[in-house]
Amino acid sequence: MIDNFLSLHARELIPILLASLAVCYLLIRGKHLSPRLTGSHSNLVAVQSAHTKITPRIGGVAIFAALLGLIFIVDPSDQSFLLKFIFGGSIIFFVGLAEDLGFGVSPKRRLLAVFAAGIAVVVLDGVWLTRLGVPFLDTLVVFPLFGILAALILTSGVANAFNMVDGVNGLSGVTAIAAAMSQSLISWHAGYEFGILFGFGLVAAVFGFLAFNFPRGLIFLGDAGAYTLGFAVSWLGIFVLESNAEVAPWAIFLSMFWPISDMLLAIYRRSRRKADAMAPDRLHAHQLVMRSLELLFLGRARRYISNPLTTLILAPFVAAPAMTGAYFWNNNLAAALSVFGYFTLFWGSYFAALKVIPKLRKKIAKPAEQDDHESGVLVSDAA
Repeated sequence: MIDNFLSLHARELIPILLASLAVCYLLIRGKHLSPRLTGSHSNLVAVQSAHTKITPRIGGVAIFAALLGLIFIVDPSDQSFLLKFIFGGSIIFFVGLAEDLGFGVSPKRRLLAVFAAGIAVVVLDGVWLTRLGVPFLDTLVVFPLFGILAALILTSGVANAFNMVDGVNGLSGVTAIAAAMSQSLISWHAGYEFGILFGFGLVAAVFGFLAFNFPRGLIFLGDAGAYTLGFAVSWLGIFVLESNAEVAPWAIFLSMFWPISDMLLAIYRRSRRKADAMAPDRLHAHQLVMRSLELLFLGRARRYISNPLTTLILAPFVAAPAMTGAYFWNNNLAAALSVFGYFTLFWGSYFAALKVIPKLRKKIAKPAEQDDHESGVLVSDAA
């Protein structure tokens, strides 16, 4: 069925891919037209930075343009629904774009913008969460007030989580593709054609962006792109869940497992250090992998290798939970147990790596003053 669907809609999805490609190309070619399009040196010295050259952070424009193109592809009966969704999502897109262009929008204001965008979707499209796959909570979300609040918290959290994983070339894009593919497959099982098309439309849009972002990093998603992708993926998950009572809530969670887990780990890490939960740090999983590659093998001078290599290393681990969600699309217990198993692996391997990597480095690499400092940060920052 899905093969037939793709063969029928391939000609419609290709323009989405081409639109994303074209917009990214034009943004890169036109970056000299304004200093705000070029990027800022402050991004290179930010504590979470993983890059070495000033780069445009406006790739989100291509994602948003591709979303607009979806309006002309979905079934006419779904056009109004999608248009209202995009109108709501435009709130966070434009707020994020203002930050990307250097106008300075605080993380708290960006988070408020995601909430506002979510409220707009609830009001305009009339969709929110009515079940969570947890018996006690399910008795609460049947009441609209709790269901709406749960939807706003989930979508705001996922949108922020996508911004957190947007740290190395291609990772946020790969994460979005895995989530959208998983939700498209679940939509296929559930007979939800809008979900299939929306999901594959997101995949096409992200592939167009990745052509310029990975591996060389010629353009970045920026806050507008990362927040918009997270917002779109999380709301698509809600749309899919509400389209068919057979869809397992925990399967939808699995489709977005990586960004959610990384965000929860960051909250835990920062709370232990009594740091601001909104403040950036250098201890996300992708940063740990990249810095470990540099400490153990490559050195910091080869970041042009370690940065994209990090995405290649993590891609299977990002995709595995999402594909598990598609497999257990209607088995809530199996999906919930899978979430527990993946959480155990994610957190266990992360903290094990924090202890093992500095010891390995001392055995196989000649200590250098800078590397010693970096190794110390790996441990001290996590304490």
